[in-house]
Amino acid sequence: MTLQDNTSRHHIEQLLREHESRILDRWVKISNEPLLGRVNETETRKELQELYRAFLQTLVQPETVSELRGLLGELSRSRARQGFTPSETAVAVFGLKESVYEIVEADGSEQALRGFVWLSRTIDGLGLNTFEAYTAAREKIISEQTEQLLELSTPVVKLWDGIVSVPLVGTLDSARTQVVMEKLLQTLVDTGSEYAVIDITGVPAVDTQVAQHLLKTVMAARLMGARCVISGIRPQIAHTIVTLGIEFGDIVTKATLADALAYTLKQSGVEVVNKRQTRVAIRAEEA
Repeated sequence: MTLQDNTSRHHIEQLLREHESRILDRWVKISNEPLLGRVNETETRKELQELYRAFLQTLVQPETVSELRGLLGELSRSRARQGFTPSETAVAVFGLKESVYEIVEADGSEQALRGFVWLSRTIDGLGLNTFEAYTAAREKIISEQTEQLLELSTPVVKLWDGIVSVPLVGTLDSARTQVVMEKLLQTLVDTGSEYAVIDITGVPAVDTQVAQHLLKTVMAARLMGARCVISGIRPQIAHTIVTLGIEFGDIVTKATLADALAYTLKQSGVEVVNKRQTRVAIRAEEA
């Protein structure tokens, strides 16, 4: 760094300290303008003031830049969780340049302008760190939401004592198969059920890959001592299975969930009796 550059840097530092309140006021206004009132101005000022003073500290002690980056990372994660866009988040950093430039323009000296060029490059670097932190936070949020959706889309419900069901809706891929398998096995352990009905009525199509996923789930349940029934075999799916030459072996398949439930009830020793064609009475067969 030349003597002239060093002098310019010290001059811009002096301006930053002398006009802190004015710069902060302008910075808060610039940062909050695109947020349309979604963040309280008092909260924004508190965040930016902390950033501003951490930034001034790095000018004296460059080794403290990690603390400044930590504050920027926390700001980015907070904005990401609140659903702000990358542009709205970046304004919180780049708005500092505009705020400082007004002071530099009022000063009008060559030293102030040279110092602002150095300051601008520094803020650009901090803005890049902010964007990277925001991107990482958004990816984490999306990953967590995906996992939650997988959990919600693969419920394991109890149909009867000793009988549970997994109604599948949508495409069955490797990641979802793993979730289905884990939830089904855990439910079998928790309930001590002997039968599991895997209902694929909501699965739009069954190909070789989907069949393999189903077979893996059935085999895992069998290792836990449970017998599986696959329901929801519609005519189109049956045709596809035959055409592709998919073999389900000795796995019981039924057209509807009702058929599967009736089958598992019968296998469990429960007799379904129609009374007056209006009720269904259920009784356990005597041993």
